[in-house]
Amino acid sequence: MSYRSDPRRPLPIQLSAVQLSASIAFGLWLGFIAIALTAWLASRLLFSEQLAPVAAAVEQLAKPPMVAQPVPDIPLQSPLFDQYEENLRRNEQQQRLDQARGSQRNLANPKCQFWLQQDRTAPSEKSRANVMQFCD
Repeated sequence: MSYRSDPRRPLPIQLSAVQLSASIAFGLWLGFIAIALTAWLASRLLFSEQLAPVAAAVEQLAKPPMVAQPVPDIPLQSPLFDQYEENLRRNEQQQRLDQARGSQRNLANPKCQFWLQQDRTAPSEKSRANVMQFCD
């Protein structure tokens, strides 16, 4: 036997139409406030990194311009710059060699043909220099 005597006993809840309408309105208002706060917090978290450059630019515009500081002496010839110049020189030389190989005027020049063939079979600085010298 259970400790309840009548399990189907109705609960005596009575709400009037005014109380029901007020409860629904209050729930909707709380839901709106919760959604608004969630959206505001999400926007602060998500867009704070994206707006940081804009904020930095605004701060920079607000500051007065600074006096130019002297640039420290930095050697212009760094290893990367030397490598860049070397690559430019090689590319220019390769373009001139390609032009010399493709030129129709060089077909009749025996010295140019000889050095072009030397440069194809055994490329060296000497053969490249002679191609530059004897070919147009």
